[in-house]
Amino acid sequence: MMCLGVVMFVLVFVLIAPQSRAFLLTLATGASAFLTAWAPFSYILLLILLAAPCVGMYIVHSWPQRVEEENPMAKYRREIPLDDE
Repeated sequence: MMCLGVVMFVLVFVLIAPQSRAFLLTLATGASAFLTAWAPFSYILLLILLAAPCVGMYIVHSWPQRVEEENPMAKYRREIPLDDE
């Protein structure tokens, strides 16, 4: 969250410059031309790229919880009574 302010600050200066704005517009135009030129394949690729984080979050959320193993040396250790004073 801390880096969000820095990114927005830099982004403002990037978008102010006309050369960088033209470059970003050219990139967006090229991406849209690529999507329409390779229509079925590019849409499937875009769907996979958008679905992958959701599937990853589902897998991590549904993963079984780790059970802490019992200490194997616990049965050999003597408990020190607290009333020895």
